[in-house]
Amino acid sequence: MRVEDVTRSVREHHKWFSESLPLIASENITSPAVRQLLASDFGHRYAEGKVGQRYYQGVKYIDQVEQDAIDLALKLFKAEHVNVQPVSGVNANIAAFFALSNRNDALMALDTSHGGHISHGTKSVAGIRHLRIVKHPFDSEEMNIDTDAMIATIYEKKPKIILFGASVFLFPHPIRDARDAAREVGAAIVYDSAHVLGLIAGEQFQDPLREGVDVMTGSTHKTFPGPQHGIIFSTKALADAIDEAVFPGTVSNHHLHHVAGLAVTLVEMLEFGKAYAQQTIKNAKTLGAALYNSGFNVLCPKKDFTESHQIVMDVGRASAMALALEKANIITNKNLLPWDDHNAPENPSGLRFGTQELTRLGMKEAQMRVVAKLITRVLNGEAPEKVKKDVVEFKKDYQEVEYCFSHELGAYQFPAW
Repeated sequence: MRVEDVTRSVREHHKWFSESLPLIASENITSPAVRQLLASDFGHRYAEGKVGQRYYQGVKYIDQVEQDAIDLALKLFKAEHVNVQPVSGVNANIAAFFALSNRNDALMALDTSHGGHISHGTKSVAGIRHLRIVKHPFDSEEMNIDTDAMIATIYEKKPKIILFGASVFLFPHPIRDARDAAREVGAAIVYDSAHVLGLIAGEQFQDPLREGVDVMTGSTHKTFPGPQHGIIFSTKALADAIDEAVFPGTVSNHHLHHVAGLAVTLVEMLEFGKAYAQQTIKNAKTLGAALYNSGFNVLCPKKDFTESHQIVMDVGRASAMALALEKANIITNKNLLPWDDHNAPENPSGLRFGTQELTRLGMKEAQMRVVAKLITRVLNGEAPEKVKKDVVEFKKDYQEVEYCFSHELGAYQFPAW
């Protein structure tokens, strides 16, 4: 293996995605300004501890940037407290679980077959903390938590943490409905906003911090279009416990170049977040309707398919369908649905699509209808190689990131390869 081999692979990846339609619901694309910061000297440095209380010297500018990120996050989300040091959403969940629970406590969370993230289960974060899982009752027709059954389960099982948020996340979760029961049994409410943080920032989904959560964790690179990183918001009463669970609890150095990129993305979202989030949801609804009208089983048609960036289709043989779409440069993923065999996650019936990245590249409702036609051609059996030619041609007009300041800042350019 040579250096040239690595750079060639990265170059080919860039070319491939510049000619593709990325519809992975957990990805996004950063602005050129953020990309520049990710390649900065901050990526070489350490700054353990809080701003102004570091264990390393040489951090005066790093302190300024992290404080900027904190101040901007507090302003954007109207939060009482924030910690910007988790290096991922899963890391944020680990810190929250360690701050709020003890071994053998019960965690109430969605099952993975109902859309729950793997970090909500015993094979991942909950298992690391040795938590017992109590499953949220789920309404498969509504693709959401069954509110009445949830309240009854809270009183019966008395979980230590009630966790909202999901990986398949079509509709807001019933936080307000859980508040009274949670307080009576002494449970903390945690909301994993990884998928919908950007929609919350744009005030278009739900408002967990006002609806009654104690802690909100998140990823900063899904609907929130920043660098791959994590974030935790909490009440002031829990601030010390959360901060200690992050450092020294679960984080040493916290990837300072990503904190810089996060700060810039927060500025972008303060300026453009509402318009971006509105368009993302419009695009998801339009894509869902177009695919449904083409004869596909898009879930929840009576509810306009979604209130988020995601839509989900039951296609039967999702693994084969996802591979066929990839051959046409349409990038999506297979996904378990509630009625699938939970012991065979490699062969589910669902396809999950997310519109946030195409929205960031300037696509709107008319373009979603074109995307739906391209998907339809592949799933109806047309040769993927033939569809690919049309995908490449269509994508030529959508190469610049929007909802950011990049077009006004001429000094910020993509790194040359």
